[in-house]
Amino acid sequence: MTTRIEWLEPIAASTRRFAATVQTLTDADVSGASLIPPWTRGHVVTHVCRAGDSLVRLLGWAHTGVEVPQYRSMESRAAEIEAGAARTVAQLLADLAESAERFAEVVRALPPQAWDRSVRPRTGELRTPETLVPMRLRELEIHHVDLDAGYSFTDIPPPAARWILDDIADALQRRESDCPAMRLRATDSGFSRRIGAPETRPITVVGSQADLLGWLSGRCPVERTTLTAGADPVPNAPRWI
Repeated sequence: MTTRIEWLEPIAASTRRFAATVQTLTDADVSGASLIPPWTRGHVVTHVCRAGDSLVRLLGWAHTGVEVPQYRSMESRAAEIEAGAARTVAQLLADLAESAERFAEVVRALPPQAWDRSVRPRTGELRTPETLVPMRLRELEIHHVDLDAGYSFTDIPPPAARWILDDIADALQRRESDCPAMRLRATDSGFSRRIGAPETRPITVVGSQADLLGWLSGRCPVERTTLTAGADPVPNAPRWI
């Protein structure tokens, strides 16, 4: 797709799409169910805003070399999301715009040496800004679908869907001991990955990028996709994050 500061363009476009969907909601809609219960739509939007701020902290660590955790604790993360979930649409949109600008500013300010500095997000792996920055795209696109307000996995731009699929596959491969051996192949792109224990015969799961993404992210059960695995049944998707 693209790298470094050029990521800001697809991220900004994704933010605009997300905001446009939020703008169609009423204040009553905000309290409606999302695709990731028990969160409401208000929880999802608030999480997207606070997740952006958490990436700002990690990118600040990469910039200065001074360690700053992504979140003070998982309890404080949950409390922030809960505190913002019941706000009005106008308040949520303002927060979304302000957090997006904070994120863009810190990316634009990264000096060349910061792009090669590794930091550790809450999930434990080491990342440089090269993969931290597009994590924002992942948050926006997956959680846009979670709003359950008309945006689906088929609406995610194919280059973004491809990057997110690779990122999820990387996360699953880091946990190969509890991930079933699978070869994942998209019928509408060049995406093909093997995950799981290398000594085990993999099941080949085939489908569109949208179906693979919905299934791997835990949003779409197998029966709501057109995924196939030849003579084998398509397994349940492993836990992602």
